[in-house]
Amino acid sequence: MATLQGMSGVDLRALVAEAADRLPLWVGKIYQFDAKTLGIRLNGEDRAKYLFLVETGRRAHFTAEFPTPPKNPPSFAMLLRKHLEGGKVLGIRQLGLERTVSIDVGKRDTTYHLIFELFDEGNAVLCDEGYTIIKPLWHHRFKTREVVPGAVYAFEGSDCSTLPPVEFRTMLAGSDRDIVRTLAVGCMLGGAYAEEVCRTAGVEKSAAAAEVNAEAVREAFDRLMTDVARRNEPVITPSGCWPVVLAGEEVRERFATFSEALDAFYPKVAGEKEEAGAEKPRLSQAEVIRRRQAEAIKGFEKKIERYERVVEVLYENYTAVTGIITTLDEASRDRSWQEIEQVLKSNSGNAAAKMVRAVHPAEAAVELGLEEERVKVYVHETMEQNLGRYYDFIKKFKKKKTGALAAMERMVPEKPRHKQNLALLKKRWYHRFRWFTTTDGTLVIGGRDASQNEELVKKYMEGGDLFVHADVHGGSVVIVKGATERLDEAVQFAASYSNAWKAGHFTADVYAARPDQVSKTPESGEYVARGAFIVRGERQYFRNVPLGVAIGLAMAPEVAVIGGPPGAVSGRTKVSVELRPGQFEPNDTAKKVVRALRDKLSEDEWKGLKNALNTEAVAAFVPPGGSDIVEP
Repeated sequence: MATLQGMSGVDLRALVAEAADRLPLWVGKIYQFDAKTLGIRLNGEDRAKYLFLVETGRRAHFTAEFPTPPKNPPSFAMLLRKHLEGGKVLGIRQLGLERTVSIDVGKRDTTYHLIFELFDEGNAVLCDEGYTIIKPLWHHRFKTREVVPGAVYAFEGSDCSTLPPVEFRTMLAGSDRDIVRTLAVGCMLGGAYAEEVCRTAGVEKSAAAAEVNAEAVREAFDRLMTDVARRNEPVITPSGCWPVVLAGEEVRERFATFSEALDAFYPKVAGEKEEAGAEKPRLSQAEVIRRRQAEAIKGFEKKIERYERVVEVLYENYTAVTGIITTLDEASRDRSWQEIEQVLKSNSGNAAAKMVRAVHPAEAAVELGLEEERVKVYVHETMEQNLGRYYDFIKKFKKKKTGALAAMERMVPEKPRHKQNLALLKKRWYHRFRWFTTTDGTLVIGGRDASQNEELVKKYMEGGDLFVHADVHGGSVVIVKGATERLDEAVQFAASYSNAWKAGHFTADVYAARPDQVSKTPESGEYVARGAFIVRGERQYFRNVPLGVAIGLAMAPEVAVIGGPPGAVSGRTKVSVELRPGQFEPNDTAKKVVRALRDKLSEDEWKGLKNALNTEAVAAFVPPGGSDIVEP
C-alpha cells in the first residue's frame, strides 16, 4: 500500500500499468517544482493531455493540476527539456519490483532513459541508450554503485513474478524464514501484500517457507499481481492508499483510477497554486539571503540542543547503555543480526531488550529509547566513543552557527530599490510608418519611403481623412486620420519629414487636399513616378511652416519613445529634446538623443526604462538628413 512515507513496489506496478494504458505519448514541457519534485506534461492521441508528477523518494502518479513552477527553471529541468522535449514515449517500465520506474523516450535516432527512484532519498537519472548516466538530479557514490555522470546506471533488483515455477519453489525451499517474511522481504511485497498472498493461498503466515505448498503460494502471488495491474478498485483506507481492496480494510473512498486515489491521498507539494491576490511580497536578494541564514541558524540551534540532550540521557543511563553495548558486541560475534533482532523481540519483557527500539544491521547499531529520546549507539564502539560522536556533532553545528552569524554581520545593507511596474507600448499596425498623435488626439501617419507612400494612399486613406504634403520634391505622404483643430501640427510634421530638412531649410510650404482630389492616374502624355501622386483641384496652402521635431519618453498610458511636432510631444512626455536641421547624421543623432534623455533621468529611473529607451526606438523618429539638438 502507499503510505504518506511513500509507495511500495506493488503500488508502483499498478501505476506503471495505468501509464502504459495511455500510450502512445509524447513529451511536452518538463518542470522542476522543488529539490525533489518534477512534472512532465505528456501529450496523447486526440489532443489528450496528461500531467505526470514525481516526488523522488516518495511517489509518482498522474495529477489533475501541477504546482506553480518557479519563474526560472532549475538547470536539471532545462537539461531534461533539451534532451526529451518533443520525443516519443516508447515505454514506461518498472525495474523488477523495485520502487524504480523508467520512462524510455525516443528522439531523433537516440533512445533516452529517464529513471525515477522512489526509494530512500530518491533520485531522477537521465541515461543514454546504453544506460550511461548523462546527469542525475543528485550525485551519489555507494559501495556497490555510483550515480554520477559517465557511470553506467547499475540496477540490482528482482521480481519473483518472473521466476519460472521451479525456481520459485527452489527460492521458497531455500529460505530460512517463515512464508510471510520470505514474501515480504525476498519478493519485496511488503507485509500487507505478503499476508494477502498467504490468506489467498490458504497457508499459515507463520509457517516455514520451505514447508508450504509452493504451487498454491505462486498461484495466489500471480493473482495478486494480475489484480494490481488491472487496478480493479483503487481505494483510500485508514491505513493508506491501495490499487486493490485487501481483506479486512475499511474503505473510506473509492476512485476510478489509482492516480486519482494517489492524487487525493498525498498532500499538495510546496508551490501549489495560490488564491488570486495572495502573492507574496517580493524580497531583495540580500533579504532572501538573510532569511535563509536565519533559518539555517535556527536549524543548527535545534541540532545542537538535540545532541546535547542525547549526551545528557546517555550519561543518565550510562550503566544500562554500557551493558547493552557490551552484550550486543559479544552476541554479534556468534550470531547474525537477524538472529539478534529475533532474540530481542522474544525477550521484550526484559528491561534492557525493551530499550532497543530498532536494529540497524548495516551499521552494527541499535536505536535505544531513553527518556523519550531515540538514541543511536554503535555496538562495536565503547560508550566513550559513542559519546564522542555526539560531541563532534555538537562542535560541528556550533561552528556552522558561528560562521552563519559572522556572515550575517558582514552583509552590507542593500539600498532600497523602487521597482516600477511599467506597461510598455504595444505594437500597433501604424508603428511601421512615421506617426504621431495631435494634441487633440487625432492620429497622423506618414510614409518612410516611396513604397509606403503608395501603400498609405491606396490602402489606408479614407473619405474623412486629409492628404498633406510638403510643397517640395521628395517627402512623406501624410494622412490625417479624421478631423482635428491642430492642423498646424500635421503640416509641421509633413514639412519636417521632407527633403526640406535634408536640404538644411528651416521652413517649408505645405499643402492639404481631400482624398477625392488625389489620384495616381496621369493625363495623356504625363508620367507619375512611384510614390508620387496627382492632386487635382484647389489645395489649401500653409506658407513658411517652421521645421522642428521633438523626441521624448512618454510614461502614460504606456511607456514608449514618441516623436513629432514639439507642441504635440512635449506635453505627453516626462523628458524630451527638440531637433532642428543640422550637421549630425541620423544614427549619430539617435545616439545623442538617447544620451540627452538619459541625462534627464535619475539612475533608478534609467534602470527601469532600458527596454523602452534605446537607439533603435529613437531612430524611428529622427528626420532624414543632418540634425542638431536644440539647446534649452
